Amino acid sequence: MERINRLWRLLFALSLGAMAVQQLIHGDFLTVILPPSYPAWRQEQVIWIWIFSLIILVCCLGIIFEFKARPASAVLGCLLLSFVLCFHIPFHLSGVAASLGVWTDTLKALALSGGALMVAASLPGNEINSAWQKTQQRLLPLGKYFLAMLMIGFGIDHFVYTDFVSSFIPKWIPGHLIWTYFTGTCLIASGTAIMMNLYRRMATTLLGIMLFSWLILLHLPRAIAEPHSGGGNEWTGVFEIIAFGASAFLVDRSAFMKSYNRKRNNGGKLSVYTG
Repeated sequence: MERINRLWRLLFALSLGAMAVQQLIHGDFLTVILPPSYPAWRQEQVIWIWIFSLIILVCCLGIIFEFKARPASAVLGCLLLSFVLCFHIPFHLSGVAASLGVWTDTLKALALSGGALMVAASLPGNEINSAWQKTQQRLLPLGKYFLAMLMIGFGIDHFVYTDFVSSFIPKWIPGHLIWTYFTGTCLIASGTAIMMNLYRRMATTLLGIMLFSWLILLHLPRAIAEPHSGGGNEWTGVFEIIAFGASAFLVDRSAFMKSYNRKRNNGGKLSVYTG
């Protein structure tokens, strides 16, 4: 099982690292990382793109090569969460964007943060020794809820923006409207199951399978057909769906390791990994 979990961690890190490389190539933040034209300095200081992109890359490399993997993924999760709290939410509160659809990138950023936290939580841990480790330990269980919020948001989008969502379904698949409503229902159900801890393993397994099936049927064909569309936006969608699919498979494992880490040292003492 640990080999499989390494695969999910590897896929998550590779996909997020690829998004960081996209930012360096295009010289701008992806909207899933920072909202468009907000804050103002994102358009004036290219150095910030390099700083944050390199931080993301270094953290991803730590996960890939399993060097300080848990601290690296925890830092990554906290960095992305800070982007949501400090930039995405103020962007929406400023009144620039009021529709449900524009919150999608915010929920994606939150889910990427949650994925990084679940990567950290899926690794074994040692004893807590610092305030940062205590803070980290409190944040890790939130990862699955961040992913669940995105899935519920995606599901609602299927019912609110039915025509737009249906347009993503390949023409050779019949019953676009039926599939749109069906997958929207599945997304809401899976997100709710994760939130409520109901049939978690079954829900996350089916969710992961569904997301990776979309990768094969929808996202990869679109990215191959239009690789330069929207500045590589189709490829960003590929990387995002890989990250979310890998995160779904890590939900159950991260929950198991949370319990394991509580019990493995000195009669149930709380612990975190430092290697």
